Amino acid sequence: MTTKGERTREKILVEARLVFKRKGFGATTINDLLNAAGTTKGNLYFHFADKEAVGLEVLRREQQSFYRFLDQALAGKSPAVGLDNFFRKALEKQSQQGFVGGCLFGNTALETSDTAPVFAGLVQEVFAEWMRKLEQKIASAQVDEQIRTDISAGALAELVVTTIEGGIMQSRLQKSETPLKRSLETLRRVLELKIMTHIEI
Repeated sequence: MTTKGERTREKILVEARLVFKRKGFGATTINDLLNAAGTTKGNLYFHFADKEAVGLEVLRREQQSFYRFLDQALAGKSPAVGLDNFFRKALEKQSQQGFVGGCLFGNTALETSDTAPVFAGLVQEVFAEWMRKLEQKIASAQVDEQIRTDISAGALAELVVTTIEGGIMQSRLQKSETPLKRSLETLRRVLELKIMTHIEI
């Protein structure tokens, strides 16, 4: 059974994630967090030393959630199907958000790379793990001749991440699935993804 303090801490983190995605870490104020969570400064500072501590905890939680998403989204009856599933689920994830907020990691990378090394370092870990998981899946697809083999799995994984992040940014800007959907379709063609039949899992 959770205590009132634990529920307050959870509420702060859940609401802070939404505020940070919408406004960014720099533009978010303590009052923004208090208003979103419906709590007091005393409650917030009881659980967190400052705004940066809230932000880091939000990122750590998002990191673990994203890793779980990757493992689930990349699952499939073949490596190619796993990659295709991932593309579809990436679009679904952004669509469910109404293309509001974009990618917290991409947003944070742009905002903190030159000013907040702790934040930037955590985001760098996320992107490195994302590319590692993609590289493994792509390498398996290459062994099975389900994807082009003339470019290294690492280079293709980096291309996938970079293209998706750009597509998310454009879809957020336009509030439309079209840019991200088009980016994913282009990736399928560039990767020469070979799927005989579309398999739902």
